[in-house]
Amino acid sequence: MSRRPFLVRKAAVLGAGVMGAQIAAHLVNANVPVLLYELPAKEGDPNGNVRKAIENLRKLEPSPLAVPSRAGQIQPANYEQHLPLLKECDLVIEAISERMDWKADLYRKVAAHVGEHTIFASNTSGLSINRLAESFPAEVRQRFCGVHFFNPPRYMHLVELIPAASTEPALLDDLEAFLVTTLGKGVIRAKDTPNFIANRVGVFSLLATIHHAQRLGIRFDTVDALTGALIGRPKSATFRTADVVGLDTFAHVVNTMKEALPTDPWYPYYDVPAWLKQLIEQGALGQKTRRGVYQKVGKDIHVLDTASGSYGPSEGRADETIVEILKNKNIAERFEQLHASDHPQAQFLWSIYRDTFHYCAVHLAEIAHNARDIDLAIRWGFGWDRGPFEIWQAAGWQRVAGWLAQDIAAGKTMAAVPLPAWVTEPGRTGVHTSEGSFSPETGSYQPRPQLPVYRRQPFPATLVGEEVRYGETIFENEGVRCWHTGDDIAIVSFKSRMHAIGGDVLEGVLRALDEAERNYMGLVIWQTEPPFSVGANLKKTQTGGGERRQPSALGKLFKSVRREAESLALKAARQIGVADQLMAGRLGEVEQLVEQFQETTQALKYSMIPTVAAVDGLALGGGCEFIMHCDRAVATLESYLGLVEVGVGLLPAGGGCKEFAMRAAAEAKGGDIGQFIQRYFKTVAMAEVARSAEHAKELGYLRPTDTIVMNRYELLHVAKEQVRALAETGYRPTLRQNAIPTAGRNAIGTIKAYMVNMREGGHISEHDYLIGSKVATVMCGGEVEGGSPVDEQWFLELERRHFMELIATEKTQARIEHMLKTGKPLRN
Repeated sequence: MSRRPFLVRKAAVLGAGVMGAQIAAHLVNANVPVLLYELPAKEGDPNGNVRKAIENLRKLEPSPLAVPSRAGQIQPANYEQHLPLLKECDLVIEAISERMDWKADLYRKVAAHVGEHTIFASNTSGLSINRLAESFPAEVRQRFCGVHFFNPPRYMHLVELIPAASTEPALLDDLEAFLVTTLGKGVIRAKDTPNFIANRVGVFSLLATIHHAQRLGIRFDTVDALTGALIGRPKSATFRTADVVGLDTFAHVVNTMKEALPTDPWYPYYDVPAWLKQLIEQGALGQKTRRGVYQKVGKDIHVLDTASGSYGPSEGRADETIVEILKNKNIAERFEQLHASDHPQAQFLWSIYRDTFHYCAVHLAEIAHNARDIDLAIRWGFGWDRGPFEIWQAAGWQRVAGWLAQDIAAGKTMAAVPLPAWVTEPGRTGVHTSEGSFSPETGSYQPRPQLPVYRRQPFPATLVGEEVRYGETIFENEGVRCWHTGDDIAIVSFKSRMHAIGGDVLEGVLRALDEAERNYMGLVIWQTEPPFSVGANLKKTQTGGGERRQPSALGKLFKSVRREAESLALKAARQIGVADQLMAGRLGEVEQLVEQFQETTQALKYSMIPTVAAVDGLALGGGCEFIMHCDRAVATLESYLGLVEVGVGLLPAGGGCKEFAMRAAAEAKGGDIGQFIQRYFKTVAMAEVARSAEHAKELGYLRPTDTIVMNRYELLHVAKEQVRALAETGYRPTLRQNAIPTAGRNAIGTIKAYMVNMREGGHISEHDYLIGSKVATVMCGGEVEGGSPVDEQWFLELERRHFMELIATEKTQARIEHMLKTGKPLRN
């Protein structure tokens, strides 16, 4: 008899604190019904505490919820009344405070209520899984393990999976598959050592940074200027990150290392600095208390001066000579210059790299199964572009190892322990190859995990030293590469910066459609790296590989997805060349490109083979219009779609207004179209950007039939399966509609009346009113009687005409020019 399949019909989360509530939120994001438990309230509704935690999820930024309504799908529960409900749950995740005794008490309390097949997992960030397992009876112990999510759980890709000695191996495989596909996570199997992998290495790196900053007298804000985006780490860098995480949380993790690692060579550095202890005693815990290393004073950011204990303006900068070194794309040359320089900032950077390399080399065999696990854990859990071993390998393995050995011998490193023998083996050039990553345990290179779930990832996260080959080329031009993976589905990927859509991309997509119609089952639009596309690019752009790193949606979501969209639209606008073409009087060229854009989107819609857009990250303007015209979209949850043209004084003219008008007519089902148009008008006129793929469905950018996947590395696989499903049904494109009912002039009047009130109230400018009027005119089908039938070309001509009328106005030109110069929208 085959083993019972693992299906998570319902889950439970024990503990409604910061992590527990957000883990529950991500479970409902993935359509997993979830019970969220907390202690009963002392007064009133026994579920009062947990209801408060659920309601608080709606207020957090970045939002842990795909859409706010998902909060209502979390079922509140308390430990006194609802423990019997645990028997209904296939997965229980404990996420209470990091106290071994508290966790043990809870385990003893709930053990009798756990179902006979239930997996029970602790979200501990570093406590011993084997010690925790001892609190369970034997029959539950074999179904117990650690599952460590990183904060915030929706956005951070890493989950560490830690078995106890008693954990059933097949259970881990089941849970890993669930975490990867259903929750969209990157799973690293960690050993049961203090703080596991990511926190062990990441927190040591922070401690090394603090140590060398103090040794060299470098201010906190200067450290952050040096250790953020300049070296491929999050913009929040070191001390801003500590403030965001919480200084008390950081101190707790450090203390865990101090208590659990008394014989570690780096033990003297596992200590909370005096200034940090003082801040915690004062209740200055970082972002959550509005004071920590940094403090906002009015509109200004001030930083702590440890010498005086007071705050002053944050003015720290990286020295220009160091910035120039760090701009060098040749990592080996960059490290040679840092190592040779006597500038304090260069010596600081070399020191933190050196000590992190040293630490990872010494502890690799103890904490991880291979070097890949450390590098991916740091990338996915701490947001580094590259892991420590990858950086070392790219910088020149043997040369850096030699520098390290010299510094160890000279007593310059934080610990005097020598490098392991494997580091300097003859012929070693690194730890990553296409065959696998080095494991000191086995003395061999371990291939990637072979679980069936990873067959869904044709192109997983790659490491330095691995060779990546994206299939066989069908054809290639300056804008796109069309290729296949050895099967009957064509894939087209954009080569332009940020995947902006210019004439060469449009020509490439049209050719790809022609090629696919003649020789392939279907066509997928998929980018090798996010974003999907920042929109139209009205002149040829500099080509090259897609950006390695999408501008951090997570970081900027703290403020506003819409602001980020406008900013990125501006970066695209720097390539748009609209201002140049306006100044040169070449409006005819702009109109020609708009016509070509419309031709391409219509070709996507009416191709004789199925077309699927595989969406990840930002999809703005024309990129969003491409998606709206494909037969299907497959989007990762972290897809941010929007028609943002209004932000530069224009309107969508690649068929976006037309598609919204057609959807409104279909939804009206012969009734009044105006009320449906108003919803879509608001989306376009306010340049609304979806905060998730689920939100994109609510806004109408995605259709109910479009698919959402949780793991970006499975995106291409699912998109190709959608092509196959469509093709297997005997695919034919939808029939062209020649009698689309319009909302007409009355609907235009209603929208204009609303905008007049907005203008008179000072909420919009005269030019905003003009733009909104033109959007309304296009979406309502022009000055015709309501219900008048028109075809798609009618809408496209309206789009094009009103787009060109707007682009010819001085105020739209001023908006474009201002965005090009400042990167910020102008409200004139």
